[in-house]
Amino acid sequence: MRVAVFRKAHFNAAHRVHNDTWTAAKNEEIFGKCNNVNYHGHNYELIVKVTGEVDPDTGYVIDLGILAGIIKRQVEDRFDHKNLNLDTEEFANTIPSTENFAVVIYNLLRVQLPERLDLQIRLYETPRNFVEYPA
Repeated sequence: MRVAVFRKAHFNAAHRVHNDTWTAAKNEEIFGKCNNVNYHGHNYELIVKVTGEVDPDTGYVIDLGILAGIIKRQVEDRFDHKNLNLDTEEFANTIPSTENFAVVIYNLLRVQLPERLDLQIRLYETPRNFVEYPA
């Protein structure tokens, strides 16, 4: 019996979507306001989906308290109120688009979970713009 469980998290972070190999004009053309030289921020909403077999001894796929702690340590503590471009090693050489951010979060969480569990990340940059990984 496979069941999916979900945990939501919220954090704030700033970023600039910018490609260092492009001209200022091309960055402006492609990224528009997201390329603001002084950065801009988002109130990110994260939904973590974990799918697996229900443990007959606990009735859980995963203890949601444990999952909440993993998300807090690996995501919220690491990225909340940070400038992704300047304050994080994960984006030292990677454009901090929401797509890339979702992959980074997935990779940080994946190694914290048992292999028997499937993981999917849904990251909202705005209430209308979000990405899922894996798709």
